Amino acid sequence: MSENIYTDESEHKLTLRHLVKDDYADLKVMMDAVYPDLGGAWPEKQFKAQLTVFPEGQICIEDHGKIVAAAFSLIVDYDKFGDHHTYDQITGDAYLTTHDPLGDVLYGIEVCVDLEYRSMRLGRRLYEARKELCQSLNLKSIIAGGRIPNYKNYAHDMSPQKYIEEVKKREIYDPILTFQLSNEFEVKRVLTAYLPEDKESKGYATLLEWTNLYYEDHKSPLIGATKTSARIGCVQWQMRSLNSVEELIQQVEFFVDALSDYQCDLALLPEFFNAPLMGIDEHDSSFDSIKALAEYSSEILDAISKLAVSYNINIIAGSMPVMDDGELFNVAYLCRRDGTLESQYKLHPTPYEKRAWIMKGGNGLNVFDTDFGKIGILICYDVEFPELARLQSEQGMQMLFVPFWTDTKNAYLRVRHCAHARAIENECYVITAGSVGNLPKVDGADIQYAQSAVFSPSDFSFPHDAIMAETTPNTEMTLIVDLDLTKLEQLKNEGSVKNYLDRRRDLYKITWLGD
Repeated sequence: MSENIYTDESEHKLTLRHLVKDDYADLKVMMDAVYPDLGGAWPEKQFKAQLTVFPEGQICIEDHGKIVAAAFSLIVDYDKFGDHHTYDQITGDAYLTTHDPLGDVLYGIEVCVDLEYRSMRLGRRLYEARKELCQSLNLKSIIAGGRIPNYKNYAHDMSPQKYIEEVKKREIYDPILTFQLSNEFEVKRVLTAYLPEDKESKGYATLLEWTNLYYEDHKSPLIGATKTSARIGCVQWQMRSLNSVEELIQQVEFFVDALSDYQCDLALLPEFFNAPLMGIDEHDSSFDSIKALAEYSSEILDAISKLAVSYNINIIAGSMPVMDDGELFNVAYLCRRDGTLESQYKLHPTPYEKRAWIMKGGNGLNVFDTDFGKIGILICYDVEFPELARLQSEQGMQMLFVPFWTDTKNAYLRVRHCAHARAIENECYVITAGSVGNLPKVDGADIQYAQSAVFSPSDFSFPHDAIMAETTPNTEMTLIVDLDLTKLEQLKNEGSVKNYLDRRRDLYKITWLGD
């Protein structure tokens, strides 16, 4: 945003644009002068956090390069806060930790105009820019909490409600409320203790709203809408000797059929569930074995994709080795029940996979849309790198699926404890599935240890140990769990602790550097 909105070289040259970090010095001088009784300007770290979180919402007007007016805002899912909130609650103490790119309301947190420029109607220009932003983002409305500083002169003989009515009738002038009413904002209600340090307003504030008449409401369809709950089926897979691909697919179909009968939305298979096929023929080395296994992957994937459609269930086909441009990768596939396919490559091959199988790591990290919510997939070792789940969480992931393959209990516990941590720190469900049994003729896959489980965040709405359910260790079985996705949204805003909202985005962030 950059627009010359008034030009007179002899006096002023006004430009409307987005704020940048170098503007802080000018902004501090202006805010210190405007708000001497309210603590003056925000600390620079708060200002930087605002620009980092939502740069498009922070705008200013400069005159010959000097900041003379500024407006700040964020996007919120307003239903999470409702009409009863304080300034600190809805703005995340002005750090904008409550900003939600998927929200429906532009929330105004500040408009400030240099005292020497009050007669130039710069506030109106900033409000018009905000309205333009609201319409461009297709947000439902602009909402703001407004001070009523002139109320101090009337508090002794009238309520704030009466005061607001008198201002509406223009019997009383209030420098902020009168301005907001003239800019098409309507008062929804009176807020108590909205900004307690505001002595002039006696702690009261108006909750104001401007409605975007061009807002297009994308209502959920009556049929095929995204669900608010999901039924997940995990397969704790028994490794057994097989003589053909057909036998493997028959075993997969058995579990898919069973989970479909229970109306599961998704079936999760373990990492390298097709490893028994390495025992069909003899191979000179582990590398030859895994390359031979990769030759079956296309056929298996095609069969599982057809099962997903015919049994009306989404399937995460564990993971399988895949040759791609002469390189070997470990790939998990999401086979949707509508027939579409997507993949997630394992990013971190284990030392054994790199050494014995010459396996490479992928370069992409995804979050997938499904008919029951947003999901991520991390294959086994990948879940031990917390940055990955954090990046997926920032993209709205609600459920993380972890197909794993571990040989010993200590290896299993690494995956389990890390998966459990990912659920708590990212406020999502984490679903794991592993394999059991043994493959005496397969080098590197002779023993298995697994206890598949579904983990939740840790709060009152969830099990006391943050474990939704878990299997019997080392026994072939299925695990079926219903996951309430609405609890995740409630947790972010009403939990005992708020890991998502309380992240210090002004101090740190994780940046994806890959393709």
